[in-house]
Amino acid sequence: MRIGELAARAGTTTRTLRYYESRGLLPARREGNGYRTYDECDLKLLEQIRTLQDFGFDLEETRPFVECLRAGHPEGDTCPASLAVYRRKLDELDSLIGQLTSVRKTVARQLARAELVAEAEVPGGPEPQCELGRHTW
Repeated sequence: MRIGELAARAGTTTRTLRYYESRGLLPARREGNGYRTYDECDLKLLEQIRTLQDFGFDLEETRPFVECLRAGHPEGDTCPASLAVYRRKLDELDSLIGQLTSVRKTVARQLARAELVAEAEVPGGPEPQCELGRHTW
């Protein structure tokens, strides 16, 4: 199949395919007339790349998966290099989850404090204070 058909079937653009080719992720086979030619294996490579990118992997992180498929493995995630990328990504996600959990707890505490202050406010009550900057309004 030609580049336009591959792009349509993969749900991407020919420009993206040329970029992947320039990065060495997609093979650059050409017919005698100079047209790029692709097969079903190339479509599977693109599906692997797109799935991983949807999961938050950057383009370079997809390389071991592509190489695994090119080596003849039926799945791109069964090679040692692919497994290592999975492990690194899980560590990264665990770290982000920890950071977000901490931020969530802080926001929940601030909300609880602000709700108590709002409920207690009556005319002539204490002067409002900004907890974040320790400034009096």
